[in-house]
Amino acid sequence: MKITWHGHSCFRLTERGMATVVTDPYNHKKIGYDELNLSADIVTVSHDAPGHNHTKVIKKRKNGQHILTGPGEFEIGEVFVTGIRTNHKSKKDDLRNIMYIFDYNGILIAHLGNLSRVPNQSDVKSIAGDVHIALVPVGGAGSLTASKAVEAIRILEPSYAIPMFYQTKECKLELEPLEKFIKEMGLDKVEPRPELNITSSRSSSETNVVVLDYAQESD
Repeated sequence: MKITWHGHSCFRLTERGMATVVTDPYNHKKIGYDELNLSADIVTVSHDAPGHNHTKVIKKRKNGQHILTGPGEFEIGEVFVTGIRTNHKSKKDDLRNIMYIFDYNGILIAHLGNLSRVPNQSDVKSIAGDVHIALVPVGGAGSLTASKAVEAIRILEPSYAIPMFYQTKECKLELEPLEKFIKEMGLDKVEPRPELNITSSRSSSETNVVVLDYAQESD
């Protein structure tokens, strides 16, 4: 399967013969980046904000489109999706954020949305299986800070951690830079790559940090 990053918290997940997913489409006029020009069978929204809920910009595919905005279990186009309600803000009773787990033939991808607290054991138990790829906010501003993102990664123990929701030259928001997260992970530098391709559900004994280039290409 292939994962590309389209800025902010927006990713596109694709696999031959299975449903295509786009996560957290944004309003580029408010967030920055280019206007999204993508299509998907499944569109997920972690919470109701312009950086995450601009679903109308994502084109439908030939079999229609499913927009997921809340918790639950779904099977769409051979992809199993689990939405788990989690804390968005630090208050215990504020549970607006949805973390999504996508199961592509046993490869589990966790999109943490705009999570602002480190996942607890209850969150981990809600995930049926080992997380292979974690898409993790690292820029603060109501989401995980760099240091909290590192804690979250240590708890989830994914084979790959892909940072999202951080400051870039295209982003209009004031977020923490990627470099702060890289330093917190104890790394000197991580060279960006255009995409991540995964062919096996085999887990790694340690987490590899993968930084993706901002993909501007059209659908």
